[in-house]
Amino acid sequence: MAERTCRCGLEGLEGLEGLERLETRKCEPEVLETVVEIAVGIAKQSASSRTSRGTLFVIGDEEEVLRRSKPLILDPLAEHSREVKNIRDADVQGTIKELAKLDGAFVISGDGYVLSAARHIEASSENIDLPMGFGSRHMAAASISKETDAVAVVVSENDEVVRIFDDGELVAEIISGAREGAWDLEKIKPHIKGKYEKVVEKDLNLTMILKQS
Repeated sequence: MAERTCRCGLEGLEGLEGLERLETRKCEPEVLETVVEIAVGIAKQSASSRTSRGTLFVIGDEEEVLRRSKPLILDPLAEHSREVKNIRDADVQGTIKELAKLDGAFVISGDGYVLSAARHIEASSENIDLPMGFGSRHMAAASISKETDAVAVVVSENDEVVRIFDDGELVAEIISGAREGAWDLEKIKPHIKGKYEKVVEKDLNLTMILKQS
């Protein structure tokens, strides 16, 4: 297995260990953590540059996810071999940050290979209940996580918040304080329904809000 590196300025999001429910999904915990770190890096970059950029990652159960999606454009990753698309590789992470400027979702295998980019998710939104103000990217994330054993990670274009969906539910929100004055990390109100835990990582300048089982 390739050595895992991350160019996001984070040293690991230990708070994600509280999401025990994700252990039953078809993705390795280390892979999910790496994707979340990349997503937080994109959110921070977007906030610091004051340019809105959102994206969607779907991790695990890749055969079903690919079956329930289609390319929006000629896939920029299609001609590359699986071996060079390991998400643990820093060069691949840099490529993801550039491709995140495109519309559509990344599909990542449960063991950490970026299989496809710029895909349109075709999953049913029936019985999906999202908070007011969430857009089509969040709906796609919730829907595909409901129909498959994948986990979906969204970088919101509107507020630079990273959100994790499992089985159609919002299970985590990760808020960065990168934009000065944008957030009071101690007073954030979550969109998660039911009981939750709030973890403030002052050294990383972010807050994690995790749904409790």
